[in-house]
Amino acid sequence: LPLVHAPARRRRALTLAGRLREAGVLGLNRRNSVFTMRWNPRRFYPRVDDKLETKRLLRDAGIPTARVLAVARVHSEVRKMLAELDAYPSFVLKPAHGAMGNGILVVLERDGEWYRRPGGKWIDRRALFYHSASIISGAYALGGQPDVAFAEERLEVHPELVAITSEGVPDVRVVVYRGVPVMSMTRLPTQRSRGRANLHQGAVGAGIEIDTGRTNHAVLDGKPVPVHPDTQEPVIGREIPSWSRALEIAVRASDQTGLGYVGADVVIDANHGPLILELNARPGLAIQVANRMGLLPRLEAVDARVRPDMAWPERIALGAEIAREAREGRKS
Repeated sequence: LPLVHAPARRRRALTLAGRLREAGVLGLNRRNSVFTMRWNPRRFYPRVDDKLETKRLLRDAGIPTARVLAVARVHSEVRKMLAELDAYPSFVLKPAHGAMGNGILVVLERDGEWYRRPGGKWIDRRALFYHSASIISGAYALGGQPDVAFAEERLEVHPELVAITSEGVPDVRVVVYRGVPVMSMTRLPTQRSRGRANLHQGAVGAGIEIDTGRTNHAVLDGKPVPVHPDTQEPVIGREIPSWSRALEIAVRASDQTGLGYVGADVVIDANHGPLILELNARPGLAIQVANRMGLLPRLEAVDARVRPDMAWPERIALGAEIAREAREGRKS
């Protein structure tokens, strides 16, 4: 039927779909069928789906990542892992095959057999043991398969980002396509997200201009916000510290995976500078909302202009050029 005769709800849906297409917004189906399936060979997925394997890969390439403190691969190793962690006042306990922040437990400090988590909540050693055992049993793993529990050093918020975060450490997500950084955002923990940098749990997402390292827009629950909800500090117009280095390790880390469409998560640590937190073969699409701009035109620009012989500095320069052109096009 002609659009004018379609039911009102369908007309609105078609109109919205048309607007999204015009804005170059990349949808889930197209991401999967055109980009991840084409550029991410399945045989390389373990390089990013297994966080311990990712760390080994990056360490061998000289790319900085958070230090592993202790590992438990089977239930009988949990007590040994916790005993090794007695040497550290704080740490982060993770599943090796977790996703979307599930199963991550942050310990800010310990007092004997008690451990303080973000939000002021204390848990005892028995609860920590049970959580570790649950990780190994596959409670948080993709597909529910048996997993590995490991603890890594707890990173510290960079002083220049303290004002726009709450109870946790912000990270920087960089989408790297065919070795070119095409879009980025920083995810800022809040009290509601319990210190986690996950948008679906209540963190703030702020888009970052690839060429300047400056935040350009911010959202909370998909809606624009000018300030951090807890600190009331502006989140737009902020410069990300050590931005060039963050882009460098994001691109170099992606190169190590053999994948062509990667989400690289970087933490700007107060002591170590930029570190790779993890890599993702299926990066989410909310980064477009945080930037108020679609990914598709940038991906198409990469296809038209990237060359196989380009070294990583050239590819970063290309990403910056594409981002600058997109911004100028939006203003015109």
